[in-house]
Amino acid sequence: MAFFFRPLRILIKRSTLDFKDLGLAQEILDGLDSMNIITPTPIQQESIPHVLSGKDVIGIAQTGTGKTAAFVLPIIHKIVTNREEGFTKALIIVPTRELAMQIDQAVEAYSYFTGVSSIAIYGGGDGDAFNNEKRAITSGVDLIIATPGRLISHMNVGYVDFSRLNYFVLDEADRMLDMGFAPDLNRIIRTLNPNRQGLLFSATMPDGVLRLAKSLLKDPVTVNIALSKPAEGVTQGAYVLKEEQKIPVITQLLGERLDGCTIIFASTKQNVAKLYNHLKSRKWNVGMISSDLEQGEREQVMLDFRSRKISALVATDVVSRGIDIDIIDCVINFDVPGDAEDYVHRIGRTARAQRKGEAFTLIGQHEQSKFGRIETLIGKEVDKLVIAPELGEQPEYKPFSGGSGGGPRNDRRPGGGGGKKKFFKKRPGGNANRQGKPSSGA
Repeated sequence: MAFFFRPLRILIKRSTLDFKDLGLAQEILDGLDSMNIITPTPIQQESIPHVLSGKDVIGIAQTGTGKTAAFVLPIIHKIVTNREEGFTKALIIVPTRELAMQIDQAVEAYSYFTGVSSIAIYGGGDGDAFNNEKRAITSGVDLIIATPGRLISHMNVGYVDFSRLNYFVLDEADRMLDMGFAPDLNRIIRTLNPNRQGLLFSATMPDGVLRLAKSLLKDPVTVNIALSKPAEGVTQGAYVLKEEQKIPVITQLLGERLDGCTIIFASTKQNVAKLYNHLKSRKWNVGMISSDLEQGEREQVMLDFRSRKISALVATDVVSRGIDIDIIDCVINFDVPGDAEDYVHRIGRTARAQRKGEAFTLIGQHEQSKFGRIETLIGKEVDKLVIAPELGEQPEYKPFSGGSGGGPRNDRRPGGGGGKKKFFKKRPGGNANRQGKPSSGA
């Protein structure tokens, strides 16, 4: 039977903030800055203040919207600002070992300067792994990320004590129920400190998740974030490539657009510098911008770009959000961004103010599953384009085969199931896979 929470607050996106505006500890801001993470995504922007204030939260958001940081960052902050030793402060339950490992890596990165300890607990390991998990549990590791079955195995032995636990998170709650974890979850919840703060994140809210939330949360705030969609005027295309083909392809793409205005996004400062140096060596009129530049240098580069003194800008995601430049004709993603929200923001730098624009993404062999998830989340299969024959043969696009970039989050095909209809060889009568030209439409 469905029910309603009191009070129920559906929050919408507001003006963009930086992480420093959210009240997070300086040690956390230092960790974010070291990773060149400046601006929170909508789910982070809306959730973090409520978690910091002590409210229980329901977060309705798709995978790929940055929801991990939405609960990890404020929990790390609260652990850092209220140091206590000898017991576990936070427990995050997830449906799969892959997600447990992913979140543990995120915690390690975000907490690099804080001294917060964490461990991922999941099945499939040997006896040594189980003993390492036991030592962490009994010594009071700050934060545990666990799959239900493996945690139950430790609970059965008798040394798990969550009576002082401060924070409990269920991530991908709808998926956990689909996988039959409800009995395990209910057993775990019964062992928790009744005064803990509870957070539940889910892509959907069927009745089963609502019932679970009712047993877990007290007067929760609901944060409901709809994933942004690319602008209608953006013509999207993607190249599936070997890593060594990326530089030649981007050289060719930019060489055909030197009279336009192009942004090339790369996820790391190292790739920005590599691309900039390569393109500059060809005597092309390019600039670069990353967190390595001083503020005055960034402003001068952006001024030169706006005034068309430079025709192409190589940048990290520091400029993907909040930059209001209406003259950009083309966006090129040198690598696949980590989140669908980042992808939308990147390609959203073009086709502004009712203009048309192009967006190309270069998909490396280990990035296919990431791009497959982006296609799923934006609800569109992006056309896969053919490179010039002299650049070599392209890999086959198999984003959900389990062998590229960490495997899928689910086995659904993007765009309603058409995942194999666009390949790289031209077909008689084909309409989309022309060399270097994406099909139109967003």
